[in-house]
Amino acid sequence: MTKPRIGILSMQRIYNYGSFLQAYGLKSLLESLGCDVQFVDYEPGECLVKSNSSKRGLARKVEKALEVFRYDASIGDKLAFIRYKRTYASRFYPLLGITEKPNLNPELDLLVIGSDEVFNCVQDNANVGFTPALFGAGANAKRKVTYAASFGNTTLEKLERYGKRDEVANYLRSLNAVSTRDANTGSIVEVLTGNSPTSNLDPVLAYDYFSDCEKIPEAVDESNYMIAYGYSGRLSAEECAAVRKYADERGLKVLNIGGVQGVCDRFVDCSPFEVLAYFKHAEAVVTDTFHGTIFSTIAHTPFATFVRSSGYGNSEKLTDLLNRLGLGNRAAASVESLASTLDASIDWTETDSVVNAGRAAAIEYLEQQVASLSGV
Repeated sequence: MTKPRIGILSMQRIYNYGSFLQAYGLKSLLESLGCDVQFVDYEPGECLVKSNSSKRGLARKVEKALEVFRYDASIGDKLAFIRYKRTYASRFYPLLGITEKPNLNPELDLLVIGSDEVFNCVQDNANVGFTPALFGAGANAKRKVTYAASFGNTTLEKLERYGKRDEVANYLRSLNAVSTRDANTGSIVEVLTGNSPTSNLDPVLAYDYFSDCEKIPEAVDESNYMIAYGYSGRLSAEECAAVRKYADERGLKVLNIGGVQGVCDRFVDCSPFEVLAYFKHAEAVVTDTFHGTIFSTIAHTPFATFVRSSGYGNSEKLTDLLNRLGLGNRAAASVESLASTLDASIDWTETDSVVNAGRAAAIEYLEQQVASLSGV
């Protein structure tokens, strides 16, 4: 019997551990259902939000990597970060089965759009832009669905402000099924289509990495450490000072993963699977990212998440995520509360119950989408 041809349209080419692990997790879930899975690429559209940085592709990646020299870290760690960025694609794309040549609009039985911020169309990232293909427009597939898709910090108000409300509504109505991962996205979909979407866990939660992925090492080459995880320079000087104080008082090293911060004893360049091992063996984690929060959760590691409403912003997705997991008290309200947040014990019982139920729901949803192909 021929396996159904499934394409995943996601953020798999972003140089980011969260983007990689959500893509790998969704691919693994679909493969467990007997599917032949490939990743699908898109041509970025024009940015609705104009900024001084209009570069895309390699030029943007180089620009972002060189920004690290502005941060208060050792030259060795800055160079290590640049090497990590420079070699990311060659080392990690093959683990996803991604080829150097983009896989644009292949013939498919089912296109699964997501997870990650595939609907975040009001932003200044030239590698994404306003791209109809990320809503399934023009796809060469018998069925088009989403899985745990997110609008990120794109809101209904922003869609209206930039005159894209009706266009996005039409794209959403053309999908055969819609699954979202956060309340903001679910609300936008419901308002624009009149239908309530299915709510599903991000694939890093939905796929049981620590039980089912054999690529995660048992140990790491560090001990007595905490992790500062986030895009380079995202922790403010005050936040870095609070992290340093916490680490020094407890005799911990501060490892930077994913980016270089102003509080860094060592930048760790490792594989995405090794990242999960580092989180598993850490004494504590400080992050301001969606997936850094999820890594800490599945590793059962004490963490504190800085939730931000200004700048790029992460409050829409992070507040929702923490509350859904019963971990709202892990949001660091201020630098003064960082230590008490990290030291507060966590009863993982409720969280594990939510995650286990979400894993079952994820499989059920994906099974339904694959089974629907028999009627196409």
